[in-house]
Parts: sequence; structure tokens; C-alpha cells
Amino acid sequence: MKKVVLTLVVLVAAFPAAGLLSVGVLMSPAAIAACLSSTSLTVGVVPESLTATMQSGATVTLDHQQLTHAATVITVGAQTEGVGRSGVAVALMAALTESRLRMLANSSAYPESADYPNDGEGSDHDSLGLFQMRPTAGWGTVADLMDSDYQSKAFYGGPIGPNYPSPRGLLDIPGWQSMDPGEAAQAVEVSAYPDRYQDYRPVAEAIIAALTRRAPTTAEGVPLDGVPESTRLVFPLPSGTWVNSDDFGWRADPYTGEPAFHSGTDLAAAEGTSIFALADGVVSYAGLSGGYGGLIIIEHTIGGQRIASAYAHMWQYGIYVTAGDRVLAGQHIGDVGSSGKSTGAHLHFEIRPGGTTSAAIDAEVWLAEHGVENLDATTTAALCTAGQAA
Repeated sequence: MKKVVLTLVVLVAAFPAAGLLSVGVLMSPAAIAACLSSTSLTVGVVPESLTATMQSGATVTLDHQQLTHAATVITVGAQTEGVGRSGVAVALMAALTESRLRMLANSSAYPESADYPNDGEGSDHDSLGLFQMRPTAGWGTVADLMDSDYQSKAFYGGPIGPNYPSPRGLLDIPGWQSMDPGEAAQAVEVSAYPDRYQDYRPVAEAIIAALTRRAPTTAEGVPLDGVPESTRLVFPLPSGTWVNSDDFGWRADPYTGEPAFHSGTDLAAAEGTSIFALADGVVSYAGLSGGYGGLIIIEHTIGGQRIASAYAHMWQYGIYVTAGDRVLAGQHIGDVGSSGKSTGAHLHFEIRPGGTTSAAIDAEVWLAEHGVENLDATTTAALCTAGQAA
């Protein structure tokens, strides 16, 4: 892809859509995520349990058996061409919603289903297993659907799927990459309750982060090694979604009115707007942090130098990465929120030369001195560039 150089800082601040024109082939967050190589989805040690927060704010705790099923869903997705991280997230959202990641028998419809290893009984028509698939709908036999590997392959579908061409799996849904993940899950499941899936999105992301291998870090989360050199830089918000609402430097504190130093650039955007990783890197921090609210810090190597980028004020459920995760330039890492010391929905963005614990500089000036791409969140592309290969 071509790069767009930000040469006029004033133009960018006043006319964001004009200052960051899109060129070449633009990719949505879903398309970028689908381009992640399977190496970023290699399952490591499956933990005994995991507690995560749903989008509604409720918490859910998954046990080792549920996480083992999740590991199967991830592994099958990693081995299925065209699925990528985004497709795995959709599958996990579906399985969490349908069965809470449990292999459910259904003795009332199929007495023999109880003879297979299971995690309990379900009672939704003649549905079985993790994804509550129905033999009468053509998904497979009872024996097939009481197997998590088979069900995962069926959910992903595609030309090599066991159910091809019908019923349709995720890969058989035209344009699934550009859909909302909840809508994509519904397109496969065809549920009577289509709005349920989105609530599990942060849980699915937490599962992927917890089960896949991550880079080694210090106790504080700072990467020990392996921070990749990144030649691709991506503006942290989609084109046309933001306005510059505050600059780096001294200002009147919005709460006290007293002079205070502002260490970042504020980009006002609607709550839920996608936040993109600036460059390839390793997440050194992801969680709540005082006045920053929901904070993500990513370490990069740019021009041979260690650089950290920081993204603040997300709601906790709007953080989709965890410390140690390897990310790619343009990867959807979180959503705009208004947590912490914030007076409205916006992204507080920082650049820290030297790494996570170093002082921030003026991010707007830094971006103006470097080439960045602008991503259009509504545009997809089928082709992954070399810069998106892990």
C-alpha cells in the first residue's frame, strides 16, 4: 500500500477527512484481522479458568473444559484458510452465546447423544454441541455434532467444510469480513435472537488473548525481546470519524481550570469507533490505569528505535488485547470510550520515544513527520500485503 504523508498539521486538525486521504487498496479492521497468519493463533497452555467482562458489564467465568473447547475452535480456525483472528472471534462469540462453550447433549431429541462425552444437557429443539447445530438442518449426524473438532469445521465452512455448500458456514457468507461480528455469527446460526452475540465479543477477545502464545515480558508488561521492526504506520482512527479536540502541552485542566500539562493528542470520536494499532508491535499494557481509564500501550521498533504508542479512555469491555499480545499495524485493538478522567468520548493518543515508561512527545508533530496510512472502516480488500504477515 502507498503511504500518505501528513505534511500540513493544521490541515489535518481542521479537515481530518481531507488531511488523511485514502489511497490504494484500503482494508477494514475485519479484513486486516482476517489476514493475520495462523502463527498468531497458536494455542499455548490452557488455563484452569478465565474470568472476563461482557459488553453489558456482566462477568463470566469459564472453566478448563470450556477453555479446552475454545482451544479447539481457535486451532481449527488457524488451520482453515481465510478465517484468521476475526473469524475465530466470531466463532467463539457464537459458541459462547449458544452453549457457553459446552458440549451439550440433547437426550430428549436424541437419546444416543448422552452416550458421547458431553458437558451437560441442552433442550433447544434438536440442537447439539458447542454451536447448537441441528441434524435435521443438515449440519451432520449426532456422532458428528458431538465432536468439537467437527462442529468447528462446520461453523467455519468453506469449500473444504464438511457441510459445504449447505448449510452455510462463516466462509460461505459473502462479505462476512465487513459485517459486525455479531451479525456474522447470526448469519451462520440464524438464531431467533440475533442481538445476543455482540455481548460476548470482549469475552471472545479475552479467550484468544489468554490461550494464544504471547511475547515474553517483564512483570510490568514491557517486552523483553522480539519487538518487530515496523515499516508500516497506520493512523489510529478511521478516516472521517474524528476531530482534533485538544493538543499536547500546557492547557487549562477541564476539571479544575488550573494550568496542567496534557501529554497526548485528543481525537474526539463517537463511542465505539474502532481504534487501530499504529504499527506492528507487542502490547506492554492493557487495562485500567487511573486517569487514563482503559489504556493500551504498544511497543514498536520504528527506524531502529524503540517507540511506544498509547491509547486511552476505552471502557474495559472495549479493550481487545492483553499484555504480551503481538499486534499488526492497523489491527483493531479497542473501541473509543470515555473512561477515566474524560469529559466525553475520545481517544487520547501518545507517542513515547524510548518505550512504555518514557516521556511522551507531541504525537501530532511526530505523525506529521512520518508516513501514515489512513484506513477506511467501511472498505474491505481480499488481498493481504506483506506488511500484514506475522
